[in-house]
Amino acid sequence: MAGKIGVYFDQQNIGGGLDLEALAAQTREKWGDVTPVVRVVPLLADSLDVIAGDIAAQSLNGVLLCGSSPRADGDLYRLSAQVGHVNLREQCVLSYKNADGSAPACGDAPELLTLLARDYVNMGVVRLQKSENPDSAAVTGVKRILVIGGGWTGLTAATEGAACGYEVVLVEKAGRLGGAANDIPVGSPLESPWTDKQPTNIADKIKAVTGNSNIRVYLNARMEKLEGQPGEFTASIAADGGSVSVEVGAVVLASGWTALDDKYLAPMGLGKCPKITTAARFGKQLVDGEVTARRIAFVLDTTMAEEAAQNSMRDAVLQGQPEPVAAQAKEGEEKVFIKEDLENIRHLAYSNAVNSVGMLRLANSVAANEATQVFILYKNMTVPGIFERFYKKMQEHLGIMMTKADVTGIAEVGDHVVVECKNTLLGMDFDLDVDLVVLPTGLVPTTAKEAVVEFAYRQGPDFPDMELFDGFADSNYICFPYETRRTGVYAAGCVRQPQTLDACEEDARGAVLKAAQCIDSASRGVAVHPRSGDASYPVFNFVRCTQCKRCTEECPFGALDDDEKGTPKPNPGRCRRCGTCFGACPERVISFADYNIDQIGSMIREVVVPKDFKKEGPRILILACENDAYPALDMAGMRRKAWSPYVRIIPVRCLGSVNAIWVSDAMSKGFDGVMLLGCKYGGDYQCHFVKGSEICSKRKENIAETLNRLGVQPERVEQFEVAIDGYDAISDLIDGFVGRIIEMGPNPFKGM
Repeated sequence: MAGKIGVYFDQQNIGGGLDLEALAAQTREKWGDVTPVVRVVPLLADSLDVIAGDIAAQSLNGVLLCGSSPRADGDLYRLSAQVGHVNLREQCVLSYKNADGSAPACGDAPELLTLLARDYVNMGVVRLQKSENPDSAAVTGVKRILVIGGGWTGLTAATEGAACGYEVVLVEKAGRLGGAANDIPVGSPLESPWTDKQPTNIADKIKAVTGNSNIRVYLNARMEKLEGQPGEFTASIAADGGSVSVEVGAVVLASGWTALDDKYLAPMGLGKCPKITTAARFGKQLVDGEVTARRIAFVLDTTMAEEAAQNSMRDAVLQGQPEPVAAQAKEGEEKVFIKEDLENIRHLAYSNAVNSVGMLRLANSVAANEATQVFILYKNMTVPGIFERFYKKMQEHLGIMMTKADVTGIAEVGDHVVVECKNTLLGMDFDLDVDLVVLPTGLVPTTAKEAVVEFAYRQGPDFPDMELFDGFADSNYICFPYETRRTGVYAAGCVRQPQTLDACEEDARGAVLKAAQCIDSASRGVAVHPRSGDASYPVFNFVRCTQCKRCTEECPFGALDDDEKGTPKPNPGRCRRCGTCFGACPERVISFADYNIDQIGSMIREVVVPKDFKKEGPRILILACENDAYPALDMAGMRRKAWSPYVRIIPVRCLGSVNAIWVSDAMSKGFDGVMLLGCKYGGDYQCHFVKGSEICSKRKENIAETLNRLGVQPERVEQFEVAIDGYDAISDLIDGFVGRIIEMGPNPFKGM
């Protein structure tokens, strides 16, 4: 706990709008011996020697830097004392406007701006006072990586892991390595000039793995159990000869994909006509030399199947059936699609890029035979990145005819198949007679079908909430690729998203690097993501714990197990440091050394709330998620998109960490409103901690009930979704809420 704090004001970054000497004098007067050093320096970044000297001379155990946002230059200040930041540039001086909406005069230091700065400095001091340096939670950090899956991605991951100096254990459920790549006759372009298909050389990949002394391979094997935490997992593997137990530091999940059930393409004739197949089966037939058709149509339009699923669901709803349940099919009728089918059929759309490139490759392979005529009919031809070169070369191939078309019917007629094509690039509709129709393959991640890893976690053996991600194991494509909801387990290849072979190789390398970083971080007792390098972890006061299990149930990452009584059993290595657990705890027995309930509550109580609402205006607390809302506020400030001077902003690790007591503290202090600014959640979620904003929204309902009982309008507490790129709108969002609070009038508890 910081008992002696040095406070430093950055003249160059904030001096233009504030009287820093007066602010420094106020700090000395208020905090006395707590702040034995208070200085105004020309530029903080140039004053590291001065600060280090003060730490030594005054035995400071805390340093408060008042200047720019910690997001701008926080990494510059690595000192022997605890470091705190007060954002007086982006979220004070640059974002300030007068209460009437006008800009302050040049060189002026308006009273409201001075009050704003004072509150922020006082909040910064008390935050440091309530903060401690966390103890280390380092573990052994076993330098061994477990790779689940021995296909193209898994083989690459194994060789890359071994090349990085790690031992590798590879688990493959089949009796041979290679996976789906064994059924690919040739690969899509894998290197420059990216215009021609290439041999996969899968045999060479397999040999590189089986011939490496640092890689141990288990065939006909599956995961029985994975327990422990990053750096010290114990993997139980069911292999030939019995169960094997292996200590590993991290896991690369490369279990690949399975094909979408044939029933989803039944409206296009699959399963009804032997002359209609999928791209995956056609590739295997090519490998086995079984393709004899001379007129082949590759169809990249699954509208017929998608519409059939939608119509079946609509009919079920119209018949009065609950949406998730299908109407029962009558005798002789086809099975009616249910809501699950609508969700599963989306995998055809997700797989379009892989199918586009794959069908170009397959068409190119069969078109090498001059006696074969090849047709490619597409609705959306999706060729990622540099594959555009391959696509353009296929356009010029004399043996291939391709056109955009709506495929409205596929039917067997005699000994051939007729494909009905409308709205074509040829300017006319036509029926195409062919010997064989090849439909896209829906790549469904293995995690959508089974618990591939079998976690020995309190939250269950599988990755949680797989339906949120349509079965894919990756939990945040935008910000943290390879990361899953289980810390230390990194997804790569088609279990993460449908990908071509070259992308799977890149994925394997990325996941291995993440695994290596994880092992290293675990050995140092720090988080690997998203709060990289954070040494804090949740600490429990078990004396007051009531075993309610809310923390173990609400943790998005399964960091907490529990015993038979329900007492939490922390696994610091699994923790992402979001604080959702202490936001959930009704007894407030969970804390982090440098982020805790009392700390934020004390900051809230440090704000000076005026009693005269009409004369001095309201005070509104903003609890801002540090991942999206806080950076958006910074960017708005830098662009001089000013907001009301009546708000006070406190960054929180995640809205999931917001405890109801903070809202109670604010209302009892006299705040007139509380804004909760966090990431988007739901179907278009962007939350770094996956469920934090959603959990906060549910807790807000309970807060509203409490406010109603107290006679306080629940509308005084609102949650808003803010994306990191929403800086243009955030000032209007704040001002709109402030305006509504002014219309409501003062908090009934103000002045009590």
